[in-house]
Amino acid sequence: MKYVSGFIYIAYASLILVTLCFSKSTCAQPLSHKGKFTRQDTLRGSITPERAWWNVTSYNVYVAPDFRSKTIKGWNQIMFTVHSYSRNRKMQIDLQQPMQIDSVVFEGKKLIYKRSGNVFLVDFGQRFSSPGRLLPGETKSSKNFSVTIYYSGKPREAINPPWDGGWIWKKDAKGRPWMTVACQGLGASVWYPCKDHQADEPDLGALIQVKVPDTLIAVSNGKFYSKDDQKDGNMLYTWQVKNPINNYNIVPYIGKYVHFSDNYIGETEKNLSLDYWVLDYNLEKAKTQFGRDVKPMLKAFEYWFGPYPFYEDGFKLVESSHLGMEHQSATAYGNHYMNGYLGSDLSGSGWGLKWDYIIIHESGHEWFANNITTKDIADMWVHEGFTMYSEVLFIEYHYGKKAADEYLAGIRNNISNDIPLIGPYGVNQEGSGDMYNKGASLLHTIRQVIDNDSVFRNILRGLNKDYYHQTVDSKEVEAYFSKKSGKNLSKIFDQYLRTIKIPVLEYKTVNDKLQYRWTNTVAGFEMPVKLTNGTWLRPTNQWKSTVMTADFKSSGIVVEDNFYVEVEEVE
Repeated sequence: MKYVSGFIYIAYASLILVTLCFSKSTCAQPLSHKGKFTRQDTLRGSITPERAWWNVTSYNVYVAPDFRSKTIKGWNQIMFTVHSYSRNRKMQIDLQQPMQIDSVVFEGKKLIYKRSGNVFLVDFGQRFSSPGRLLPGETKSSKNFSVTIYYSGKPREAINPPWDGGWIWKKDAKGRPWMTVACQGLGASVWYPCKDHQADEPDLGALIQVKVPDTLIAVSNGKFYSKDDQKDGNMLYTWQVKNPINNYNIVPYIGKYVHFSDNYIGETEKNLSLDYWVLDYNLEKAKTQFGRDVKPMLKAFEYWFGPYPFYEDGFKLVESSHLGMEHQSATAYGNHYMNGYLGSDLSGSGWGLKWDYIIIHESGHEWFANNITTKDIADMWVHEGFTMYSEVLFIEYHYGKKAADEYLAGIRNNISNDIPLIGPYGVNQEGSGDMYNKGASLLHTIRQVIDNDSVFRNILRGLNKDYYHQTVDSKEVEAYFSKKSGKNLSKIFDQYLRTIKIPVLEYKTVNDKLQYRWTNTVAGFEMPVKLTNGTWLRPTNQWKSTVMTADFKSSGIVVEDNFYVEVEEVE
């Protein structure tokens, strides 16, 4: 007999529909998995020499969209510091076709640039061949420079956002313009020029300036900064982000919005502003839905993960024409004020219908994706696996551990085990869409192995404290778990992240002995498992034995459901 621990096989009438729905859950732009990568993939996904020498300190992005022509124009003033100096310095600026750079201005002069597909190489000549004159106490790595890049064009349009990326040109139910962007995976360079790599966030944040007709309102990340009448039928809205922010998280929302607000006194005892921007005809529904779920979410996540990471920038939900995205301090919300995922429970357990999926899931990304960001999209399981697990922890905090375990067991049904969770590095390619469900199941399994919820919680909080506003790779996160738990978890991570094999616990009876071992595993895999009778087994790849008890005689080996393993009795 062979079964997967943690699965309860119930015939749901809509199981296939729910599974298909979940496969597109909240993964923004699932990039096609290529057999062969191009030079453009390397330019997009790696730290090239033209990226390595400089560090972004802030962005000042200005954009003016034209709804009728579906075009935009604007500029991005990039503040940067210099790591190293040499002759003939070139800077890589990313801006995807068919968008164009119109000019590049540095210290009052236009610079020469050359295009290569979605990359522009801006020639600074010998400007950075030496540090130049520095002020007292200043170093080359602290001196800020500024380059302004003017751009225009018709950006790629997102046809099926958020799974298809680009600029979104929609109309609301009353036929009024409703615009925004969704570009995770595809990249922010689909609409504005930037250093489009997750490893380099603007350390000091960003200004986002959006010029729109005065009949509309523009909302963006961070706090409201100013509203300026342009005297030509347009308004300029400016928003300020004070913290580091991912490129793909910087987005404008433009529509017939109305605003309401609240406050939350969290773990730090500081006031966190809660701001909500929704279409005018949805105001009352939003007050009910957001008022019910946001504060319980913050209470649960601050307990598990530590303080909300962006108090200075506030917490904001903005109604969007697409399902949702984790835009830092300005989460896109498009779940139609329904519980579950568009009214469905992706777990089939019933627990997923007690809260709004997009509010909980996308807000969980404020800790995992926005506070802690992976340097390479290949490690995106860190964003999605932890955030999927945040749903489990939200349920546990408010409904109890049994409910959380049932939810986790349900979402495990959606794992396909097609390819490994970690993708190839340096080519802007993520791993399997299983990074959601399997990533959460991996964390739940590791939690059982640690066997101390206080330690497990401290690890989650420690990650958000020790890597506060930083970029990381998967290996750093894996090593952190091993160090803080006092257990070598490296082979467990290798098994679930880098292979598609699920460990099989084989067992057999020989005379009065029960023999058992791991198969279908990486070399050296020695994960302990707990049985339903309370017994711990510590299998290896070699046969081990224990005394046959009455429990074993009647039922064989039954592993607790919270371990993501398979069990098989062999001859």
